[in-house]
Amino acid sequence: MSENCIFCKIVKGSLPSTKVYEDDEFFAFKDINPAAPVHILVVPKAHVVSMQDVQDDDAPWLGRMMALAPKIAAENGCRPGLQGGFRLVINNGDDGGQEVHHLHLHILGGQRPW
Repeated sequence: MSENCIFCKIVKGSLPSTKVYEDDEFFAFKDINPAAPVHILVVPKAHVVSMQDVQDDDAPWLGRMMALAPKIAAENGCRPGLQGGFRLVINNGDDGGQEVHHLHLHILGGQRPW
């Protein structure tokens, strides 16, 4: 955990959020400024700044985070099948559009257009 990280504070419960999922490794909550009808952020509970800081030994938890995304998407209103679906986005660093420097996965979905 990082003392000054907004996502670490959300995971600890010292800042409010609309939680949609939690387990030992991950915390998922609704984005406060959604870009789509479904906009969920999935964060690892361990503080990792961005994908640029990921090491080879992080592959197992990153795989679990990606495998968790379809479940969270479906449970929060993303339609299944070819007419449904969702988008996954991870922004990295300032040039990549990352606003909070704690690795997080955006799940975006819902009927288009958004």
